[in-house]
Amino acid sequence: MAPALVQNSTNFLKEIVRPVANFSPSLWGEQFINFSFNTEFAEKYANEIEGFKNEVRTMLTAPGKDKVETMNLIDTLERLDEAYDLYTVALHFRLFRQHGYRISCDIFKKFTDEIGKFKESIKSDASGLLSLYEAAYLRVHGEDILEYALSFTTDNLKSMAPNLSSTLGKQVAHALVQCIHFGNPRIEARNFISIYQEDESKDEMLLRFAKLDYNSLQMLHKKELCEVSRWWKDLDLVSKLPYARDRVVECFFWAMGVYHEPQYSVARIMLTKTIAMTSIIDDTYDAYGTVEELEVFTEAIMRWDISEVDRLPEYIKPFYSALLDLYEQFDEELSKEGRSYAVHYAKEALKELVRTYWVEAKWFIEGYLPPFSEYMNNALITCTYVYHTTTSLLGIKFVTKEDFEWLSNKPKMLVASLIICRLVDDIATYEVEKERGQIATGIESYMKENQFDSISILIKSSLLLLRCFKNSVT
Repeated sequence: MAPALVQNSTNFLKEIVRPVANFSPSLWGEQFINFSFNTEFAEKYANEIEGFKNEVRTMLTAPGKDKVETMNLIDTLERLDEAYDLYTVALHFRLFRQHGYRISCDIFKKFTDEIGKFKESIKSDASGLLSLYEAAYLRVHGEDILEYALSFTTDNLKSMAPNLSSTLGKQVAHALVQCIHFGNPRIEARNFISIYQEDESKDEMLLRFAKLDYNSLQMLHKKELCEVSRWWKDLDLVSKLPYARDRVVECFFWAMGVYHEPQYSVARIMLTKTIAMTSIIDDTYDAYGTVEELEVFTEAIMRWDISEVDRLPEYIKPFYSALLDLYEQFDEELSKEGRSYAVHYAKEALKELVRTYWVEAKWFIEGYLPPFSEYMNNALITCTYVYHTTTSLLGIKFVTKEDFEWLSNKPKMLVASLIICRLVDDIATYEVEKERGQIATGIESYMKENQFDSISILIKSSLLLLRCFKNSVT
């Protein structure tokens, strides 16, 4: 807690204590602000990539091509992260559950014996085990054979990993640390490019295509990051609000994990800006504002009117004006597309988020530890996924008003994601928040209510996370 002198309305100075978090400064400085986009290289990459696309399209649709060979090609393209612009891939890849096709898990029964155990003969098939391991992560409720498959493949892959060939060994080692379904697509693609280029059976054209595409898209991402970094610097919120995190680069990286494809450039920039602004709001409630200040700020957000700025504490006035300006810019841009309705849903989601921040801040300041159910009802919103899922759709032209309505009703898929985010965040930040004196956390609430220790909480949370992952796949 950090003391500060504040002047009240009767011109008396009083000392107040703020829960300042002392966040570390940004790691990046002005590294991305000075990026220069090379148009000549971009055009060269684009022309060469277009030629490769036509070659790949021909390979996929060639008459008489062996089905297994075609599926291997599709899998390679998927791992190299080239699927986003290969339209014919969708037709072939309906076979795979990760693209929404509900293949029955009964297809794995032919690999089991009469008592339901996997046959001894497949234990030495490293490639097959790795494929089954990755498939098992897409299981849903009631698929016991895939539950068994995950433990079976994990144990066998761990034991054989040290003796595998370099290329396959690297794939197995990486998969055991992080399944491909949980990784950032661009990072996974970069990792697989390194592995694939060592594969003796690699297709040189596909490898060249993947490298060109990776470098081309990285240039676009750097250009976007340059734009966002300059916007952030011009706002100058880092100097005006020194208590808050300076994390605009990390915000962009998060947005890139949502959608990295080139056609979502505008959406990615919009999302990054909303995440960065939310970070300021979060830190204001979590690490600086007093009850009185936060109450006024909450009311100002609810009213969404620039005239409210006069009621606000001096330190937050520039931010409030910048926030309203940002949404005004969104409205102007989307009105040209006839999609200004999208801004309304984003504002409403932000208001809901701020209301729950306010509740959480009062709990902290007043020292109140809510029952776990009360905590979770509020915390599923403060995890920010409702808001960021909504704002992630702002810059996507084909998203309709009906889509926003569907999302605002919090479908099962979204709720599963909220629980995953909340639990993972609470587990990851528990020790830090405990040091800062925050008692209104999910871990503390659950421990008190159920008389569990922290280890038991981790086990319970892991089981709940597993159920939610299955719900998100369903």
